[in-house]
Parts: sequence; C-alpha cells; structure tokens
Amino acid sequence: MSATSRLFSIIQTLRAAKKPITARQLCVQLEVSLRTIYRDIAELQAQNVPVEGEAGIGYVLRKGYDMPPLMLTPDELEAALLGAQWVAERGDTKLADGANNLIAKLNDVIPRHLKPFIESSVVAAPCLKPAIPDNVDPERLREAMRLRKKIEIEYVDGADRISKRIIWPFMLAYLETAKLVVAWCEKRKGFRHFRTDRIMNMNVLDEKFPTTTDKLKLEWWEKEKEKPRFYAKDELS
Repeated sequence: MSATSRLFSIIQTLRAAKKPITARQLCVQLEVSLRTIYRDIAELQAQNVPVEGEAGIGYVLRKGYDMPPLMLTPDELEAALLGAQWVAERGDTKLADGANNLIAKLNDVIPRHLKPFIESSVVAAPCLKPAIPDNVDPERLREAMRLRKKIEIEYVDGADRISKRIIWPFMLAYLETAKLVVAWCEKRKGFRHFRTDRIMNMNVLDEKFPTTTDKLKLEWWEKEKEKPRFYAKDELS
C-alpha cells in the first residue's frame, strides 16, 4: 500500500471508530510497523488533519472533520481517469468534452505527487471497434430523461420492421459500439431497449411520464435479474 493510500486508510479508520484507536491496532490493520504509523500520524497532523491523542493511549479524529474534495488515492484517480478516457472515446460530443475537461481539472487540482498518475498514466481504455453512428441526438435524449418527458419514436428493428412507439425513457446505456435507450414502451406495455442508430425519427412530447426515473430503473433491473442472461442483439426491440 502506498503512503498516500495508507494516510487515507488511517483517516477512514479513525472516522469510523467509536473509541480511540491505538497505533498498534493501526499497524496490525495496515500491516506496517509502529514506526510507520507514528510517522503517518505526524504527517497527518502536519497537514492540519485534526488527529488527537498520543502513543500508548490511542488516537481519535476530531468530530466534524471532512476530507477536502478531490483528496483521491492513486487507485481512485486511475479509476476516474480510466472512465473519463472511455467516455472521451465513446461519449457523444458534449460528454466527450466533459470527460476531457474532467481530466484537465483533475490534473490542475491534485497534489504534485499524484500528477504522474495522469501525465504518465499506465491505464488506458482503447476502443478498437468503430462506434455505430447515432440517428438521434444523445444530448436531447438525456435532457428528455432528466425532464421525464415522453418520446414518440419511429423505430426499425433487426428485421427491418418499422413501428411507431411512445416510450418513457429513463436510461441511456453506452455499450462498446452502440447506445441503447432503456424505456417503458406504451405499445408493448413493458420495458424495451432501443438502439439509437435504429431510431429513425424522434419527437419529445410535452407530456411527462407518471413516475420517476429511479422507480423505472429499479423495476427494470428487477426484471433483468429474472432473465437467464442479459439482452442480446436479437432481444432488442
């Protein structure tokens, strides 16, 4: 475990504890020496983290302390970087811009010792297959979902059959090469998945659907768990 990760672990342990934690307890938990724990405690106190106590008695974290925003561990930083890299490659224009801006902002605000995790990153999310172009604007879809607006679509399924639907969209899923609108379909009276490259026309209606996106997502997920496997290409609407 790196020194940075260890400092975070000490803070989290002290925050969760209901009584003082001794240095020996910390060294057993973190698998380091007592000398290392004493040095880490001194380092935290030097950074104005309100760790109180002394060797042999135990340490507590003063109530009300919150870690400053973006105090990330190396693993957390690489996780954020990996996700942002994928979105920059596979997201629509607005999301891709947002992902690149996120990486730049992270590099601006993280401590100097963490900058190599971005500037000389050892993780990557390469996209080897070309993305299928959308027929509709994903940004409009996301906005309709946030506003809980019904959408009228003209859709072409895998067998080239054309149908008109009114749907309650609540999630836009980004797959390796395609995007799926997950929605309640009024025509089928059930949950369906619509590929954005097969939506020929889309009209956002003024009418809102009569439930929340969170409730729809929960109901959909319960239905998905009942399936022997997740939807395949031939299961798309």
